[in-house]
Amino acid sequence: MAKKISYGEAIAEIEDIIRKIEQEELDVDELSDQVKRVSFLINYCREKLRNTEEEVSNILKEIEKKQAD
Repeated sequence: MAKKISYGEAIAEIEDIIRKIEQEELDVDELSDQVKRVSFLINYCREKLRNTEEEVSNILKEIEKKQAD
């Protein structure tokens, strides 16, 4: 089973891959795999942000509801 990474770890990995691409440290064989990895990580981060936004919104709604009671 794959290790679950944090949002911060995903961002750091994206930045590292981008740096390697910009500095031409990747050969053609690695480039395709790394671009796929960045795509996966970006989607992971977007989903993590969506979920966090929803959780925070729900918490704020609960707080407002309790204050109204």
